Amino acid sequence: MGDTLKIVVLVKHVPDAQFDRHIGPDRTLERSESILSELDEYALEAALQLSEARGGEKAGNQVIALTMGTPDAANALKKALQIGASSGVHVTDEALAASDAWATSLVLAAALREIGDIDLVLAGMASTDGETSLVPAQLAERLGLPQLTFASSLEIEGRTAVIRRDGGTTSDTVEADLPAVVSVTDQINEPRYPNFKGILAAKKKKIATFSLADLGLDAGQTGSAGALTRVEQAEPRPARTAGTIITDEGDAGMKLVDFLAAQKLV
Repeated sequence: MGDTLKIVVLVKHVPDAQFDRHIGPDRTLERSESILSELDEYALEAALQLSEARGGEKAGNQVIALTMGTPDAANALKKALQIGASSGVHVTDEALAASDAWATSLVLAAALREIGDIDLVLAGMASTDGETSLVPAQLAERLGLPQLTFASSLEIEGRTAVIRRDGGTTSDTVEADLPAVVSVTDQINEPRYPNFKGILAAKKKKIATFSLADLGLDAGQTGSAGALTRVEQAEPRPARTAGTIITDEGDAGMKLVDFLAAQKLV
């Protein structure tokens, strides 16, 4: 294996955060107004930078965007291709509906085995719908690969991935041999926007589609049947009540402290 990289970036089609979220009658999140998860764009940008530093696609590097979900989830792949991914892989099957992190990692692991010969799997720090951060760790366990999480910087030195993890007051440098699974934070880079050239080029790029049967899985392993968690009840968020206005009559500081103490915040 040379200096080129075959990188798979996990991307997710998530409800647009600009709109209110709604739970449907089947107790799953309604996804009619969905987009490519913004946090996944940082992972995609990191992959593109690693590829470009090695000569890009012309030199043999690959950046493959991978998603699972309904036919509409292909829109997340199309956006990733417009930004610069080489190709896309879409796992779609009606039996995937209501998959939790456990079932999702099972499907993605099977898809990654099908893609094969991967050097690096990149993911965002969390999806913007479930926000669990569980999938990268579960994926690494299922594939028997080392995992590096919450990377605020990422370098590939030879066959070693080196990341920096930033804590509150300290930073740690952690490394792992490739192939590896790495999740990145929103501090790692500034994602690029798709330009006109990229939008046109994306129309010629390939998206491979897999069903569960293609991956050797069955409906009982995914969706609500294969999930370890389930939503028992969901209710609309209560309407906001009017806030408390503190008027400064020379004693605003004390009133503010009394208010915070009453809320058990100090």
